[in-house]
Amino acid sequence: MNNNYAIGVFDSGMGGLTSVKELNELLPGEDIIYFGDTARIPYGSRSRETVLRYAREDVAFLLKHKIKMIIAACGTVSSVIGSEPLVDNMPFTGVLLPAAQAACAATKTGKIGVIGTPATIRSGSFGKAIKAIMPHAKVIGNACPLFVHLVENGYTARDCQITRLAAEEYLTPIKAEGVDTLILGCTHYPVIKDIIADIMGEGVKLISPGAEAAKYAQSCLMSADMLNEEGHVGKNTFYVSDSRELFEENAKHFLEHPVSGEVFSCNLGE
Repeated sequence: MNNNYAIGVFDSGMGGLTSVKELNELLPGEDIIYFGDTARIPYGSRSRETVLRYAREDVAFLLKHKIKMIIAACGTVSSVIGSEPLVDNMPFTGVLLPAAQAACAATKTGKIGVIGTPATIRSGSFGKAIKAIMPHAKVIGNACPLFVHLVENGYTARDCQITRLAAEEYLTPIKAEGVDTLILGCTHYPVIKDIIADIMGEGVKLISPGAEAAKYAQSCLMSADMLNEEGHVGKNTFYVSDSRELFEENAKHFLEHPVSGEVFSCNLGE
């Protein structure tokens, strides 16, 4: 495996850009190739079999490029595959285990909340991962099916009443349980973390799975001596399965700055 190869990142849409943002900050010398399956978003309302098929197709697309590691920066995919890697010839991680480890390290009461897509919550994977680390933890989950659509369509401002009303509906049952840690179990959710934090209150630690996966990737590549050559300036390359223009317009909400790097529209069959 060539150390100068890129890190591959994929997601159902743009949520995985939260991982890209963190990778750019942690590993500025690394090239990133990102694939967002924007034509088929959301994955969270699909069956397990469909999610697995989509994920394998996403991985196959990334493998056509020169990459040395893959991050499945999608909470739904990560929940469906659990701890099973989708490749066996290079390092691989989802967002599930890094987020569960971070939540267990952060909680003081053992009460951990999880929000995610319906498929993520239905799988119970975050709860299983948490209890494998902390058997006596109490895990409270709730699906937030509207969040992905709201974020993808730019309803992300802290004072956005539509998103705030949805968040209050979804978060009130979790807050009532007295959690002190909340996993934002879809990589779209950190974009509206200010709204979530306002509702949950100051005493609740928010865990961003995309950011935790990026930290895991940094540790993995460092320990395997697979970082790019010193002095190399990393670049981002983005591929999307739908509108390039729409991606560029909305990506800034995830990256917190305009897109830096080339953006290509593609078909998975290409």
